[in-house]
Amino acid sequence: MTETTGRPATASGEFALGGDLRVNRLGFGAMRITGPGIWGEPADRDEALRVLRRAVDLGINLIDTADSYGPYVSEELIAEALHPYPADLVIATKGGLVRPAPGVPWEAVGRPPYLRQCVEMSLRRLRLERIDLYQLHRPDPLVPLEDQVGVLRDLQAEGKIRHIGLSNVDTDQLEQARAIVDIVSVQNRFNITTRDSEPVLEHCEQHGIGFIPWFPLAAGETAEAGPLAETAARHEVTPAQAALAWLLHRSPVMLPIPGTSRVAHLEENAAAALISLNTDEVEQLSALA
Repeated sequence: MTETTGRPATASGEFALGGDLRVNRLGFGAMRITGPGIWGEPADRDEALRVLRRAVDLGINLIDTADSYGPYVSEELIAEALHPYPADLVIATKGGLVRPAPGVPWEAVGRPPYLRQCVEMSLRRLRLERIDLYQLHRPDPLVPLEDQVGVLRDLQAEGKIRHIGLSNVDTDQLEQARAIVDIVSVQNRFNITTRDSEPVLEHCEQHGIGFIPWFPLAAGETAEAGPLAETAARHEVTPAQAALAWLLHRSPVMLPIPGTSRVAHLEENAAAALISLNTDEVEQLSALA
């Protein structure tokens, strides 16, 4: 691997969300720029702003957030750090997940009037006239999915959303939503050791849908020994970097969004795009699930 210079994220390759929204495949997840427990202001606000600006410098042009991160803090920081936005920057946000306090379980709220309010408020906080990618954060089991996706379709028709994505869904829910509106991305938990969403990833591959893995760096005990540690040592990188490189090699529709609150860690993550794994290494790491 070469040194982290220039815009390493561009080495991850491109993916066209919806066929027309081109992004570099290695993005940034803006959940961890908030306070402890994903609640409130960050401990170091200036560093959080530096992280966002440095992400763009590194060639990252997909930033993923949600109104529930803070809540609201992540979106507000993105606007403060980056508005007016670079022409090629895609900001993806999510709505429909709430909690009253840190440490309390997240709850889905998918009533159409509430989702409409979520979109309107995200537009205001992000200082946008249209959100490039808006994702239902988690389907609400108490509300028909067609109603939840339907209101997003309506907002798309009104010009407030460009593309629609889903998060935390199974294949049946994805197919149900696709019968209502074009779905360009799915954001599910997926990493080198957690692969419950393999069927969803396969569906995305078959239909050209972007797959955004959340919690992409859960390497766990595999970082201490075995194929991941060995691969990292061969390439003179960290196990976390090797795990990110594996995600990029795993599928052409994979769009990892590792997050951090520190510039140094951000630069390390971006450098993972420069790692070239061979076929044997990819297969060995794929067997870790």
